[in-house]
Amino acid sequence: MAAQTLTQNQSQPSVPSPTDDLPYVLILKAIPPAFHFFDSPKFRFLKAYESPLPLPQFLQTQAQSVQAILSTGGAPVTADIIRLLPHLRLVVTTSQGLNHIDLSECRLRGIAVAGAGTIYSADCADAVVALLIDVFRKISAANRFVKQGLWSSKPEYPLASK
Repeated sequence: MAAQTLTQNQSQPSVPSPTDDLPYVLILKAIPPAFHFFDSPKFRFLKAYESPLPLPQFLQTQAQSVQAILSTGGAPVTADIIRLLPHLRLVVTTSQGLNHIDLSECRLRGIAVAGAGTIYSADCADAVVALLIDVFRKISAANRFVKQGLWSSKPEYPLASK
């Protein structure tokens, strides 16, 4: 029932009640659709990105019972945010890497951090190879050259390398 209330009234999440046994999970920024599981009866989600309040004010008024943060790489979990959450015990990220999480503050407060591990490693490697090919073959540069109409005034475009 509590999770349904939050889903129906997303713009103004209710303040945690002392009788609510569900763990509160803070979500700072919208998460891609592939990770949507907000109908879970096992958690209560507080969606900071849907609140009209500035983040610090939202955290001071709504998130005192937060036990976990579900984060993406686009939503930094800073020491300031962590300090506003006295009951925080876990930070989980859906992204590759942990550089957007203040690991020192988490370590200092005994907060566990879980990442996506190497699940995106192959995709990251593919992207790196694609970018290298783009740079060496001047694909994006040549595209800009043509789209800007420079080919008519400067017909000699430099050759790319293999």
